[in-house]
Amino acid sequence: MNTADLTRRLENLIRLGTIAQVDHANARCRVKSGGILTGWLPWIAERAGTDQAWHAPSVNEQCVLFSPSGEHTAGVVLIGLYSNAHPAPDASPTRHRRRYRDGAVIDYDTDSHTLLATLPAGGQITLTAPGGLTITGNVTINGQVVASGDVTAAGISLIEHLHSGVQPGPSATGKPQ
Repeated sequence: MNTADLTRRLENLIRLGTIAQVDHANARCRVKSGGILTGWLPWIAERAGTDQAWHAPSVNEQCVLFSPSGEHTAGVVLIGLYSNAHPAPDASPTRHRRRYRDGAVIDYDTDSHTLLATLPAGGQITLTAPGGLTITGNVTINGQVVASGDVTAAGISLIEHLHSGVQPGPSATGKPQ
C-alpha cells in the first residue's frame, strides 16, 4: 500500500456529510461528503434486533459516515446531528421532545412529570389494547364522548339501569337531579 492510498483511507475513516438520497424500502441511504457521493449504505438505527425502531433519515440531514478500512463501500451512517438547516427542537435539559414534519410534538418533562402530545389540525389518536385500558386519576374531556358499548359509572349501567317511581306510558321522565 502506498502513502497516497494510506492517506486516502485514513481521511475516509470518519467523515461528516449530509444525506443525499434515502431508499426507505431497503433502509439504505447515500451520503454526500465533499466531492464524494457514496453508494447505498445502512444507517444506524436506535434498535434493530428483536426490539426495533424505525425513523428514517431526511434528505439534507447532517450525518457521520464511518468507513472501516477507509472504504465507503463498507460504511455505515450515523444520523441525528443538528445543523443550521435542522436545529435542535428544544433547549430544555428536563424535556424529551419529538417533533414531526407535520407539526406534531410529543413531550415528556421530568420536572413537571407531564406527558404532552400535540397533534396538528385533523390529527387523531387511535389506541388499541385488546386487554383493556386502565386510567388512574381524574379525566377531563373537552368535547363529546361517543361509546359503541355500554358505559358504567359507580356500578350503574347507562343502558341497563332502571328508574324507580316511573310509570309506563307516553310521557318522558324529567332530567336527572
